[in-house]
Amino acid sequence: MDRTAQGRRAEDICADYLFARGYELVGRNVRVGARELDILAARGDVLAVVEVRTRSASSYERALQSVGWQKRKHLVAAAGAWLRQSERRFARVRFDVAAVSFDTRGAAVEHVEGAFTR
Repeated sequence: MDRTAQGRRAEDICADYLFARGYELVGRNVRVGARELDILAARGDVLAVVEVRTRSASSYERALQSVGWQKRKHLVAAAGAWLRQSERRFARVRFDVAAVSFDTRGAAVEHVEGAFTR
């Protein structure tokens, strides 16, 4: 499986994971200018902007560590632009990171809620 297909599969798994935990999927692969938001998910009046990462089972780098300051800056800017153009309003916006790891038994999701703030 190539990286693009694996990334798509990881996003599908993460979307299913969030849905099963009561999130409403607001958007996937949302383009805001040149930037992309992997998953926008709402639960109540909170919008979670979820950055999905793919990890091998043997990876030493944790999900949160894989999102550097520059990526965080881009996510905050893209989320802000999306919110300005959206008709929906949320009381709070949260930035999450989800890492999907694959091994011979299947896939596992590590979801870090509120991984960073603006």
